[in-house]
Amino acid sequence: MKYAVVTFTQNGDQIAEILALSLNIDLYSKKKHSDFEFNLVSKNVMENYRCIIFISSTGIAVRAIAPYIKSKDMDPAVLVIDNSCNYVISLLSGHLGGANELAFKVSKLLDAKPIITTATDNLGIYAPDMIAKDNGFIIENLKKAKDIAALLVEGKKIGFLDEKGIIQTPAGYSSRLEDISGILYISGKDSVNAKLEGYNVPTLKLIRQNIVLGIGCRKNFSEEKMKQTVIRMLKQYNIDIRAIKSIATVNVKKDELAIKALVDYFKCEFKIFTIDDIKKVQHKFCGSDFVEKTIGARAVCEPCVELSGAHIIINKMKLDGMTLCIGEVWYNREGVFKKYCLARSILQIRRISINIYRIYNSRL
Repeated sequence: MKYAVVTFTQNGDQIAEILALSLNIDLYSKKKHSDFEFNLVSKNVMENYRCIIFISSTGIAVRAIAPYIKSKDMDPAVLVIDNSCNYVISLLSGHLGGANELAFKVSKLLDAKPIITTATDNLGIYAPDMIAKDNGFIIENLKKAKDIAALLVEGKKIGFLDEKGIIQTPAGYSSRLEDISGILYISGKDSVNAKLEGYNVPTLKLIRQNIVLGIGCRKNFSEEKMKQTVIRMLKQYNIDIRAIKSIATVNVKKDELAIKALVDYFKCEFKIFTIDDIKKVQHKFCGSDFVEKTIGARAVCEPCVELSGAHIIINKMKLDGMTLCIGEVWYNREGVFKKYCLARSILQIRRISINIYRIYNSRL
């Protein structure tokens, strides 16, 4: 990953040189570059980098980034390092952008103090957006995520439910949905569980992306017809369209505009398998003599789902010129639990580090 480093003094340039020993940086230096123009540099780094480090005052950094701030899920990570190299401040996108993690990393490189101001981190609470980031979930609604985080910071009881039972109840949440002020639940379903609606409290859904679509179709199939057909079937089986992890097909169909447009619509992975790949597993499924004569394999959508590592939950559907099979990736619970434990340990280490710094400073 490339890091943009913006400096304004000779001392800032020297700090940047230290960073360059461990990080892949692009340097924007007012002292070294005669064509340095503050507004143009600010626009460039905010639009073209995912991690930006200002070696300056926070005021300069705030003025630089303010016109280009969009939303929590789009903004880059922004750090500020003071000119004396005492502090590394996580300024923007601490969670989803990774600025908090980067602040700890950079502070170690410079032997400086990380400054983390997000309330959930300082309280040792696993924030909803961090649960989403660490597990690859989609946040249903960013405002709802902020509301749930605010309730957690206030010490309110938040119920936690994973419909698959994979993620253990994180710190600050309760698995018992009694006397709760909010609910965080993980699901790939389209509609909310009716029981959850009955609690009449703020409810946030994190969407697990684990659905694989296996697709076959006639040549030059309509893009709009395929999109509407797939959406209709997902609705019918109560699957959130944001839960789509990948679309899979055979290599002879990889250039079909309808399938490529569907991949773009869902913003998902596109998996392509060869005829030889499919032949290895096609005996498990009902095939077609016509399909075999046309492309050399007896089936497409179901073998492609299996080859994607998913378990079929909806068998092949013949849908007026196209076929669709729906599969679900089953996650290893032990692996997910280890990942959760690691994330929780990191959170605890951060909190301890912050407390140590507070104690140290209070004695100076």
